[in-house]
Amino acid sequence: MDIRAKQRAVVEALEDVKGRDIIVFNTARMPSMFERVVIASGDSNRQVRALADRVQERIRELGSRVFGVEGEKSGEWVLVDLGDVVVHIMHPAVREFYNLEEVWGGKTVRLVQRVNRVKAARKKPRAKAKRPRAKR
Repeated sequence: MDIRAKQRAVVEALEDVKGRDIIVFNTARMPSMFERVVIASGDSNRQVRALADRVQERIRELGSRVFGVEGEKSGEWVLVDLGDVVVHIMHPAVREFYNLEEVWGGKTVRLVQRVNRVKAARKKPRAKAKRPRAKR
């Protein structure tokens, strides 16, 4: 599966279960074993586990493999390993404490299609602004 399709599927799965503060980092140029890191927050242990379950379910639906899952029992921080994408889902307090954005920081991935769809839905047509005529 293409990396962009996989990251899009992960973000959509997280949004399905109302994941918050979703950030995708491009780690392809870093010496790591994966190309993307996705970080999201959930408000309760149950929601964090539900977010992780939905990500796994969506990836399997698309025919890709889930390599491993860590932290499901506690539900405070669940890591889902999808090979070239690693997903961290955690409580906001845990996220703030470990500050993974600083560790993987730098280059975030813009999800252009999703942003443009939302903006297009909100955008209202405007009347053209009149330009002042130049004096001759």
